[in-house]
Amino acid sequence: MRNGALRHVKTEEAIASVEGDRIGSGMQRWRRELPDVDCSGKAVVGRLLHLHEVFLTAINRTLAKHRLKYPAFAVLATLRVEGAPYRMSPKQLLDTLILTSGGLSNLLRKLEKAGHIRRMADDMDGRGVIVELTEQGRQLVEPAMRDHAETERRLVAALSKEEQHVVASALGRMMPK
Repeated sequence: MRNGALRHVKTEEAIASVEGDRIGSGMQRWRRELPDVDCSGKAVVGRLLHLHEVFLTAINRTLAKHRLKYPAFAVLATLRVEGAPYRMSPKQLLDTLILTSGGLSNLLRKLEKAGHIRRMADDMDGRGVIVELTEQGRQLVEPAMRDHAETERRLVAALSKEEQHVVASALGRMMPK
């Protein structure tokens, strides 16, 4: 089979495989009931929204073994991968995470009360605060990070390594700068 014909067969197989899922079925109903509305964006957006719930449920199930939920894990893991001495300003955390400033403040308060982080004055800016991962927080988050990475690999295992790269690249282009 020539390369072009093979590509055509793979494209038809891909279309058939997605038209039968929940989002594809919904799109068919949209096209039937509102044929003048271009609902093609649902092919990506609808699946991303649905997968967000699927992925978050799986991730929180994994993190529950470590007595964590994703937002707290994200803060602790972000501090851990910052490298020793595992410190960041709240602004740096906000720029890295998907949280509101109020949500981050409440989360930091809970993490500090649990002994996983400490907040201290910024030596470089007397008005500022630095968030530091404690040893207790590091011991909690490191095994959770290993389990989390395993869960992420399991969640994308339906895709070949090449497909994972293509999807990651395409999604990266959609990310706001």
